[in-house]
Amino acid sequence: MKKILLKGGCLITMDKKIGQIDRGDLLIEGNKIINIAEEIKVDDAEIISAENMILMPGIIDSHIHTWQTGIRGIAGDWTMGQYLRGMHANLATGFKPEDIYLGNLAGALTQINGGVTTLFDWSHNNPTPDHTDAAIDGLIESGIRAVFGHGSPKPDPKEGQKHFSEVPHPASEIKRLREGRLSQDDALVTLGMCILGPHYSTYDVTHQDILLAREYNLLVSAHMSGGFNRLVPNGVYRMRDDKLLGPKLNIVHGNDLSDDELKILIDGGVKMTITPEVEIQMGFGDPITGRVIKFGGKPSIGVDVESNISGDMFNVMRMALQIQRMIDNKPYADAHKPIDSLSIAPTQALEWATINGAQMMGMEHKIGSLTPGKQADIILIRSDDLNLRPVNDPVNAVVFYANASNIDSVYIAGELKKKNGHLIYKDLSTIMEKLERSGEKILANSNAA
Repeated sequence: MKKILLKGGCLITMDKKIGQIDRGDLLIEGNKIINIAEEIKVDDAEIISAENMILMPGIIDSHIHTWQTGIRGIAGDWTMGQYLRGMHANLATGFKPEDIYLGNLAGALTQINGGVTTLFDWSHNNPTPDHTDAAIDGLIESGIRAVFGHGSPKPDPKEGQKHFSEVPHPASEIKRLREGRLSQDDALVTLGMCILGPHYSTYDVTHQDILLAREYNLLVSAHMSGGFNRLVPNGVYRMRDDKLLGPKLNIVHGNDLSDDELKILIDGGVKMTITPEVEIQMGFGDPITGRVIKFGGKPSIGVDVESNISGDMFNVMRMALQIQRMIDNKPYADAHKPIDSLSIAPTQALEWATINGAQMMGMEHKIGSLTPGKQADIILIRSDDLNLRPVNDPVNAVVFYANASNIDSVYIAGELKKKNGHLIYKDLSTIMEKLERSGEKILANSNAA
């Protein structure tokens, strides 16, 4: 198998046993990292200089609705209510399979360009199997590592139809995907389920959906919170009593969960994901990053919707970190007292975007850190760029200063996906032109039935 030696870079490994290596080498063989050291000598590897580079594990976006890429900017001043009406009951109904394919392909390429090597695609606009297959096609073509989270659309019901909150997840589609093209758990694109959960569906639907996910041994994710009355106010307690909690359950947002509810979820092994920028815009309430940590959880973070914010995960890291610092500093400010120290360190923000995301997806054994034996999901950040130099502290440079433009190279499973600051994709301009036309058509045909 081919060997690649990345030589002379600063390594932020996110592996606590290895730590940070200010100047070191990393050896890839095939799709895996096989050695990390201050100096590695080999005579059968392609040597690539990593001088003036920061090497770190690929970023993990734990929650993104990739299908919305083609209508970027449309939701910049939407509340949650406006989003539900404008997106799910209106714009989403006009998407054809080709639109979903283009959104997922361009969205995943955008993520790779910004240093993301793994994403959880919370795909909840799948009215037909053709839409579903198109979404998967886009992810696979991009070359990203992804959990394709199959979700259900939320249109207004037509006469004689049930409201979406009363409709269980389509078991036939999960069976088709799990026994078909997404049957392999070691593939780059794997299957998950995205369910309504007790805040957006009846409890019977939630119960049935989680049991369906368990039948096929799938990670299952649900939104909780959103500034609306819950359909099942005691849903967390019922899920606990019915033994529906566990490490294969992911809850996104959770802003209005009580401390008791949050502790029940975390004690039950549930993984929590925060999308701070969207949550503060749409009126969910304070992001719960610090509360998750307080109860022993390991938060992961995500972009959420590119229809209203940038897909740059460096922005998400900064936002999550600084909002939590603000929350923790507020009692001191209200009392007109100075703070003695900051509550959250930049290293923690990096954990939210790397190893914690890997743990949420059940992939910590193969991604999330630069560790020999793990997959070679690696990004190289130019440390001599104008906005980063001088790098006095590599972690601070990444968390507070870096952005997508600083990503020089991206490896996913040992395959080079971005080189010298440019995506390796054969026809990017054509795809982006098609995406633009797709978005124009969807917006022109809003209110489609």
